[in-house]
Amino acid sequence: MKITLLLHNAYAAGPALRGTLALAAALADRHDVELVSMLRHREVPRCAVDPRLRLRPLVDTRIGSEDMAHPLFGEPAPDVPRAEGQHHQYSRLVGLRAAEFLRGTDADVLVGTRTGVNVQLARFGPRRALRIAQEPLRYDAGDAALWAELAGPYRALDALVAPSEAAAARWRAQLPLPGVRVLALPPVVPAAGTGDGPDRGTGADGGPRTIAAAGRLVPGERFDLLVEAFSAVCAKHPGWRLRIHGEGPERPRLHSLIDGLGLTGRAELAGPRTADGAEFAGASIAASAAEAGTSGPALVEAMRRGVPVVGTGRPPGPTELIRAGGGGVLVPCDDGRALAGALLDLAGDPAGRRAMGAAALESARRHGPGPAAERCLRLFEELRATRRSRAVRRTLGLAGHRVRALTQGHARA
Repeated sequence: MKITLLLHNAYAAGPALRGTLALAAALADRHDVELVSMLRHREVPRCAVDPRLRLRPLVDTRIGSEDMAHPLFGEPAPDVPRAEGQHHQYSRLVGLRAAEFLRGTDADVLVGTRTGVNVQLARFGPRRALRIAQEPLRYDAGDAALWAELAGPYRALDALVAPSEAAAARWRAQLPLPGVRVLALPPVVPAAGTGDGPDRGTGADGGPRTIAAAGRLVPGERFDLLVEAFSAVCAKHPGWRLRIHGEGPERPRLHSLIDGLGLTGRAELAGPRTADGAEFAGASIAASAAEAGTSGPALVEAMRRGVPVVGTGRPPGPTELIRAGGGGVLVPCDDGRALAGALLDLAGDPAGRRAMGAAALESARRHGPGPAAERCLRLFEELRATRRSRAVRRTLGLAGHRVRALTQGHARA
């Protein structure tokens, strides 16, 4: 079977991309796997790519490239929803190249991994291939206009995969897609690399007690709330430290907040994140106070190192990993008291941290690349077996949609 994964930018970095690359490598154990990257901004990918995977970039954005001089490069892509986080990076040239590739591909399975890519897949992917969209957007993250914009093309998909069961249920309830299998598959936890094993959780019993966090220094990550919660930890456990990895416009304000709370030397803005989550190696606790689960994949990186996590219950991230197997504590968004309480409880309970760290590691293993690949292959087989019945449901559903539209039009007239 030939499987093609469609990526926004395979040359970038981040936990979500690392998980996708790990899944692709696991699938390559048994099948022919190709990576198609909409963009290429550097010579060599930042994340390691298994040599068995063919990597094909569509548009080269490196300075001086021929694509940069193409007249369509500066025109916005007409098919990409504006709610797509990287909408500004998609050009009409990207849309043209994506459509050309999809019309000519001989893949048996096509998997999109971002909203903008998924729209292209739904519009131009060949009907003979399975078309599967991994949808990172939560249904409640956009407005009605966005979902109306997605409803048309998404009805052509074979499956829509959400990062959590709650997100999948919301999609099923709010955006009916007849004939489309809507399901949840949790984020893939990359296998631990060299140096990831022996140093995990070293802060649990000896050495510095450290709370580690990582993400963009932007308002939605709520690092200000984390710093304030950490001040409560310091009041009771003065030997603890907070280390925040990342860059962004909130850095000056966070620095002032740390100084104002008297946490200089205890709370540190530690600079850029690493490409492989190494900032969590040796941490005692990993934490996130993000409003929208944007730091969730980073907490998954911590779990695979056996570090217990404290985070908000928002996907994508470790929400369902924690609910299914432990490994952390979930607190409500914007609740500084609950966040401080969870951190205090773990800070004062070394045995609890060890037990929770072991549960985090086991949960991460259950959601590693191998098990994730097996889940994907079972999905492919199910979609093949139900293709005819789903096509009937799609046809009947679209007919019903047209009838309702006509009825509503006559009623308004």
